[in-house]
Amino acid sequence: MKIRHATALWLSLPALLLLAVPFLTLIGVTHWQHLQLAWGDGSAIVTSLGLGAIALLLIFISGLPVAWWLSQARGLARLMVELLVMIPLLTPPLAMGILLVSAYGPYSVPGELLSKFGWTLVNNPAAFVLAQWYGALPYFITSARSAFAGVPMDILEAGRTLGASPWQRFWRLSIPLAAPGLASASALAWARAMGEFGIVMIFAYFPQGMPVQLYNNLQNNGIDAVYVLLWLLLLFTLPVPLISFALSRRV
Repeated sequence: MKIRHATALWLSLPALLLLAVPFLTLIGVTHWQHLQLAWGDGSAIVTSLGLGAIALLLIFISGLPVAWWLSQARGLARLMVELLVMIPLLTPPLAMGILLVSAYGPYSVPGELLSKFGWTLVNNPAAFVLAQWYGALPYFITSARSAFAGVPMDILEAGRTLGASPWQRFWRLSIPLAAPGLASASALAWARAMGEFGIVMIFAYFPQGMPVQLYNNLQNNGIDAVYVLLWLLLLFTLPVPLISFALSRRV
């Protein structure tokens, strides 16, 4: 058995190196003694963190009932909803950005209705939040659904036998038992929203968050101008999902 494990580890090295080398390279090429924010980086950080927090709240509120329903439902209706969730998840982000412009842009029916009130849903904070919301919501639903599916049915059945209403079974049994998985789902959604580039680039180029600002820095000033903001993007997105994953593996 040990020989098999050793062989599997050696065979795993190409994949592990492929994953690790870019991050190890980043450590080596960063000019640590000359770290400073480029012009516009500060506002990009505020935009991503502030509007990202709003998007995460909307993702949690809107995605939680969908994830719960999917974990409990059966039949054709569940299949249709699953497909509806999976299609945006599998669609390339640039294509989703074009779809959002087509659906909510100034020449769409919702866009024309908003324009009558002097509002628009492109290249403004509301569009930025919508882009993050749309991009990360399927990831949250998929992960949260797995968390709810892991709640033992006999516990829920015992609650029903004791007279608990569906709402009570959801709030007092399912939510506490699924809490670690829901935390991981929220962390995954946060990382996905913070790193969203394709949808934001097409649908909400302004205000510019960290991913778009990274692209602009790279285009305007070269690779050396991106490292500080890149490190900050990783700092704001990676720790929470990684900690949630580590804690869930220990449960």
